[in-house]
Amino acid sequence: MRLTRLTLTDFRCYAALTWRPTAPVSVFVGPNGSGKTNLLEAVSLFVPGRGLRGARNADLPRIGGAGGWAVAGRFETPDGAMDIGTGTVPAGPPDRRVFRLDGAAPRSQAEVAARVAAVWLTPQMDRLFLEGLSGRRRFLDRLVWALEPGHAREMAAHDSAMGNRNRLLAEGRHDRAWLAGLEDAMARHAVAATAARSAMVSRLNAALAGGVAGAFPVAHIALACPIADRLATEPALKVEDWLRESLEADRARDAAARSAGLGAHRSDMALTDVASGTPAALASTGEQKALLIGVILGHAVLIAETRGFPPLLLLDEPAVHLDSERRAALFGALTQLGAQTLMTGTDADVFAPLAGYAELLGTGGGALNPLS
Repeated sequence: MRLTRLTLTDFRCYAALTWRPTAPVSVFVGPNGSGKTNLLEAVSLFVPGRGLRGARNADLPRIGGAGGWAVAGRFETPDGAMDIGTGTVPAGPPDRRVFRLDGAAPRSQAEVAARVAAVWLTPQMDRLFLEGLSGRRRFLDRLVWALEPGHAREMAAHDSAMGNRNRLLAEGRHDRAWLAGLEDAMARHAVAATAARSAMVSRLNAALAGGVAGAFPVAHIALACPIADRLATEPALKVEDWLRESLEADRARDAAARSAGLGAHRSDMALTDVASGTPAALASTGEQKALLIGVILGHAVLIAETRGFPPLLLLDEPAVHLDSERRAALFGALTQLGAQTLMTGTDADVFAPLAGYAELLGTGGGALNPLS
């Protein structure tokens, strides 16, 4: 799977841009604010979700543009060319985003996710293990989605049922039958989503232990989740029964808290350096970055083995906090992996070891210019 053409229309700082990658690795170089990350974000939007920035639709149109935006990509695959587009509908609501797959509306976003995969690393993820669990959970779920596109449906169904239950409890509308139906949906989807998370973590840990991260430290991922703990020793149907009963028993507490105390939304993850035993939360910024890069590289290998093609790798400022030895290890891993990679940086000299394998493009003024 290769991105062969990217077209942007009124997206972020780009009024109109058509770019055709010419190398396995593309590096966008320029000062902060010149549009480097916008290009990675555009590609990340080919995968269902809110992209690598988690931005709202209202943040994506170009300032001074017509109010809408569009991103389109042509991909070459073993089955031939494929076109994916996403953006707003002309004269439609600005907060509604749509997809097009080969010019037609897909049956669901899962159909798009089944055709393309992307993983990314951003500077914001440097603080992944120092802040709240929501960021870690989103990171975890992106890893799962790339392997199991149907996981997005499970999480959406869980969150919808949970939102309706929270609203009923907050309004004091304790309709037993209605609440029981919502809690049943929460339990079924939470167990399915947690089982997918647990399976992915187990496979990724095995891959990392096998050395797929190369020169980067071997990480071990652990789920902090009572649902996952029970699934490790009990059948899924029994865990569903427990969760359903627990939600019913906790209605008064959840009404006061305005949130469910149990569910797929409460899962957390921890990352540990296997060699030193140091949790990522206690490691230096450089060590955290190295652990995350190792996880991303291992995950890319796992996707390639599982789905038959490597994902698009989107690495925003990956060289920051890495010493020269680890930068060399990263560049070497990229050439071995063979995944199409888009990277950003402010200093072209940092990427000199990729000469002959990567193209360097300068950003600024809503355009791209090859760098000699």
